[in-house]
Order: sequence, then structure tokens, then C-alpha cells
Amino acid sequence: MNVYRDLCNQLVLPEVAKEQPDVIGISIGTQMQLLAGLTFCKMIKETFPQVHIVVGGNVITRLHEDLAHHERFFTEVFDSAILYEGEHALLWLIEALNGQRPIASVPNLIYRDASGLHRNPEVYTEKTTALPLPDFDGMPLERYFVPELIIPYLATRGCYWGRCTFCDHGQGYFDQYRGMPAQLVIDQIKALRDKYHCRHFLFSDESYPPALFKKVSQLLVDQNVGIKWTTLIRFEETLQDQATWDLAAKAGCCTLYYGMESANERVLNLMDKHAKKDVIQRNLQMAAKAGIWNHVMAFYGFPGETFEEAMETRQFVIENQPVIHSLELFYFVAYRHTPMVRKPEQFGITIHKQEEYDLPLDYYYTLNDPSTLSCLDAMQLCEEFYKRDFHPWAVRVNSREHVFLYISKFGTNQLPQIYAQQTQPVGSPEGVSGLITWPVVHSQEDDGMARVTSHDIG
Repeated sequence: MNVYRDLCNQLVLPEVAKEQPDVIGISIGTQMQLLAGLTFCKMIKETFPQVHIVVGGNVITRLHEDLAHHERFFTEVFDSAILYEGEHALLWLIEALNGQRPIASVPNLIYRDASGLHRNPEVYTEKTTALPLPDFDGMPLERYFVPELIIPYLATRGCYWGRCTFCDHGQGYFDQYRGMPAQLVIDQIKALRDKYHCRHFLFSDESYPPALFKKVSQLLVDQNVGIKWTTLIRFEETLQDQATWDLAAKAGCCTLYYGMESANERVLNLMDKHAKKDVIQRNLQMAAKAGIWNHVMAFYGFPGETFEEAMETRQFVIENQPVIHSLELFYFVAYRHTPMVRKPEQFGITIHKQEEYDLPLDYYYTLNDPSTLSCLDAMQLCEEFYKRDFHPWAVRVNSREHVFLYISKFGTNQLPQIYAQQTQPVGSPEGVSGLITWPVVHSQEDDGMARVTSHDIG
């Protein structure tokens, strides 16, 4: 049963009938959006065959090889797909549909015509400093489930670190990391603040660079911009000055999301993450002291990790619970385009490609060394953690945006009313009374287990 069909019938198709567009673009940026996005595409195409449907987003880019091998996607589900970045490519596609340029000249595009399926060879990467101000005109911003508007803003493309062997987020970009000057970031934020009467911003960068973090914070204070913001950030040795965190908080930083992954330095080095345990601890302590809410993401079971090393991560978060305000602990997933999956022998794993899953974003794997944690071991340890240890982090508000707005409103990260009532100490084998919620934000984007196949969208 595909629940998104009812949603599309009730909410999407009536809006399409009302607006009568010539082109509909659907962005599929995460694995959890895949089934809904493709379902909407197929139903819109069935009901309004004259509308050109184009898909894009990070997940579409990561699946482009599979989509190209299933021509029925381009006959039954959508008409074209834009890979990598799409600002200019979408504009040029619309020009091509209007007869103003050959469709074969549109970069980043896969499309089908009478002669078959084509992928245009040119790849276009955006020049971040030349892009116009983000435009949210026409979007029903008042219909989001938040008491105050939060606008996403992207100052960088890609990840400045870009080396983590378990991560394939950068697959959505063709080129290397690019960013904008700090003053241009401030100018655009002020313009968005004034245009949309918004003072809350999600800086949606994959990992906010330390130099930009410092410069933007200083300019926000110097120019009295008066916004509140949140972002994802990496633990860094260059962020070990309390004044840096105090400045960020004064500049409106309310909540930060950190990909810690592990508290064992050997495992972190295997990941090519190279964070130091004492640096992680000091960053958390300084941010918390400044009044910033710290959300930490970690996982068990990186190939080669031992049971003792996994328990080091568990012990670290328990010992540092006062400065870790919310937490997600998951298990390792072998994402398809990561360095690990490309060269599995270097990481002691064997990849098993299951043919029944024809839209795979991750693969099942087994370890060549049975003495380390298997996938099943990691899943069991994760389940045990949530049964025994998670209750200090169990929050009543199960959304990063709503936590952000709470911190913005009350101006402190000490908000006991956010948490479920606790009656058990950490590590209690008896469980916990009160409301326990599973975390929303995954340290590896999605759990990789709720797989979508091409048959699910019918």
C-alpha cells in the first residue's frame, strides 16, 4: 500500500489543476523523499500528460545510472532529470521547451525523445558568487508547521572536509567545495530577512567551515543583523577559544549539529575524520557554556571497530551528557557511492548487491574479519542503547526546527521542560518511564534499510 497516493489525490492534484503549469519540478533530496516524490511524479503524469515533469536533487543524482537503465521512468513517471546543481540547468531546460535553444545543449540533463534516452555530456557547476538571492516567492510559507518562519540558506556547495570514507553526500555535486565571501552571506541574509520578514535561518551547509563560522558570527554582531540560526558543524581544533563560541551565540546561533560518529580516535582515523577526543569534548563544553544546544550524531559498527571501541563511544556520550543536549546513536550503513563501497577490500568488507532492490542507495555488506563488530552486532548494540541509556536525551519535541525555536524563544539551552520525565539513572536495565521518542536526524542521512524499488511507485 502506497499511502502517498491518497495524499497526492487530496492535496497535490487539485493544486496542479488549479495552477495549470506547463512544467513541474520535483526535488528529491533525501532517501525518505524518494517514494513520495516518484509517486507524485507518476500520478501527475497520468492525470496531466501535457505537463513536463522534471526531477532533480541529491538522490536523483546518486541514482542516475539506475534511472538511465529503466527507460520506463522517462515514459511513465517523469520526462527529464537534472543531475548535480540545477539553477541554470532548469532555466535552460524551460528555454529549450519553449523552442529557444536545442534541448541537446542543456547541461546536466537526461531526457527522452522519439529516438530514445539521452544524457547530455556537458556538466555545469554553479558559480556561487554569481547566483542571485534565493527566491521563495509563490511558496506557501505560511503552511509549514512552525509558529515562526524558518528560511534555509546555503553559503557553500559541497563539504570543505570532503574526506570521510563513509559519506557520499558530496555525490550530489560534480565539482569541489565552493563558498561565498562572508560579507556576501551577510548581505543576502539581510535581504531575505527584510523581504520575508523572517528572523530564523537554517544554514543548510553540509558542514559549516570554521573560518566562515567565525567571520559570519562577527559580521552578524557588528552589523546588528538580529537573526537566530542553526547549522551543521565539524569538531575542529581551530574552535577551541571560548570567545569564538560566545560570539556565535551573541550572533544568534541557537543549536548546532555535530557528526561525531565515534569517540575512539583509531576508528575516527579509519574514517579519515581525524578528530581528537579532547577536541570534541572541549568544543561541546564551550558551546554549551555559551548557551548553544548541542546535538551529537554517532554510530556503531564502522568496519574494523571492536566491541570495546564501540563502548568507548557509549561511555563518552554518557559521561558528557550534561553538554550533549540531544543525541542520535545509529549503526553503520554502507552507502553506495562512498570510498568504502568503491574500494571495499581496503576496509575489510564484502559488498553484496541485491538485485531485487533496483534503486539502491546503500548495499548489504559482510566483514572479512569476524572478530570485529558485524552489521547485526551494531544494530543490536544500538537497540540496547535506546532501551537502557537513551532516556536523558528523550525529548518531547521531535524536530530539530522546533528545538531551534524553543532555544530562540527562551534564550538558553537549559530547558528541562523539553525532556520527558525521567525516573531511571543512565544505564538502567529496567527501561524508563515517560515519553521516549526516536531521533529524527540520522548521522548518515537515512537508515538505508527502508529501501525503495521501482515497483513501489505503482
